[in-house]
Amino acid sequence: MMGRVSNPSFLNGVPELLVLRLLDEQEMYGYEIVQAIRSRTGEVITAGEGVVYPVLHGLEREGAVRSKRRTVSGRSRVYYSLTPAGMRRLEEMSGAWTRVTNAIQGMLKGDRNAEAI
Repeated sequence: MMGRVSNPSFLNGVPELLVLRLLDEQEMYGYEIVQAIRSRTGEVITAGEGVVYPVLHGLEREGAVRSKRRTVSGRSRVYYSLTPAGMRRLEEMSGAWTRVTNAIQGMLKGDRNAEAI
């Protein structure tokens, strides 16, 4: 008998996935990321600074993002950008998320042949 295989905790990874996706498009600072998540999801997802900054710091520790301090209009801000490792992580997470959402959509539509995740 095959051992039980559990799925990743995909809801916990949503903020990380969204941050990586935004940084794949352009370099951004923390509060800018907070605002972009809110606006780009039509305010369905509102990840505040208390969520986004720990995600950014964790990604930086793991080498997925790098930071650079800049002064803009007299304000010092830390800008984040993706590293090659972050780009690979985004690709992996995007693929996993697509499989999960396809499986859920299949079940919601009553598809008995929904792809297993």
